[in-house]
Amino acid sequence: MTDHPRSPDDAAPNAPELRCPLCANTDFQREESRQDSRWGFTSHRMTLLVCTRCRYVLHFYDAHSIFDID
Repeated sequence: MTDHPRSPDDAAPNAPELRCPLCANTDFQREESRQDSRWGFTSHRMTLLVCTRCRYVLHFYDAHSIFDID
């Protein structure tokens, strides 16, 4: 992956390599996203991995809290 803040050492040992479900590419651009809930009481943080070949976006849910007011 490119543009990721974590080191490769953070990956679990013997973890399978992440591949794009459309083109099988293993190189991703990492982005952060935030989406408010339907009524705006909570904010959902997501990590987005964007395939560098076909631009398919994988969404990974981080957490949410009623105290996330940004």
